[in-house]
Amino acid sequence: MLAAVALQFVVGAADAQTCSASSGAQTAALIELYTSEGCSSCPPADAWLREAAGARNRPGSIVPLALHVPYWDYIGWKDIFAQQAFAGRQSRLVGWNGHRGVFTPHFFVSGSEVRDWHGGIAAEIRRINAQTAAVRITISASLSRPGLLTISTEATAPASAEGLELVLAVTENQIVSTVSAGENQGTTLHHDHVVRTLVGPLPMPGGRINEKRELSIDPGWQVAQLGVAAFVQDRHSGRVLQAVSTGSCRLVR
Repeated sequence: MLAAVALQFVVGAADAQTCSASSGAQTAALIELYTSEGCSSCPPADAWLREAAGARNRPGSIVPLALHVPYWDYIGWKDIFAQQAFAGRQSRLVGWNGHRGVFTPHFFVSGSEVRDWHGGIAAEIRRINAQTAAVRITISASLSRPGLLTISTEATAPASAEGLELVLAVTENQIVSTVSAGENQGTTLHHDHVVRTLVGPLPMPGGRINEKRELSIDPGWQVAQLGVAAFVQDRHSGRVLQAVSTGSCRLVR
């Protein structure tokens, strides 16, 4: 079944300025890791996510996102990748799952909490990949001019679908960070799939949306390592119906 997912997943680059992706006939698993550079137990989870997106799974079977949260900054190290908006999403996911507490590292697979991430996520990926997709998503990203990223997204669900939302994420790979304080003091950390910004959730009236956004690229981002992901969720339950990612777009001018 994973092979079918890979065959249906399309990533293309017409030139160095654009890249695109389309979801396939099967459902991709959205893996969200809530993490922090101030958390000593997070580096193994970061490494697991990096490996899971590599040789462990076929292209298109998973969409990995690493969302850094700021609530460990008080320990002594300020995580520059952390945003309060990501902590807000984590809290919303916890609520959807019927729980209260947040922690790191914290994994969710297509909206469902998985605490035994060493052994439980692989089974969840297989289960989700076996499902016929209920939503189709296409996404493209380009540099319209230096410092400006243009994202175009179209998502389509059955006309009877209600309460669906689209979320976009700009991600960055191959980040290296040397931590000089806190629990990871003296450690050099390697990050992939780091979410730099989230857009949404955007409502999908009638189960459809056609969205174009222009986002400013922070000077500290590695433009050639940026990618874009999109997913559709049920706003009532938090369940993710489909996800897609371009991977690193290698956007240069």
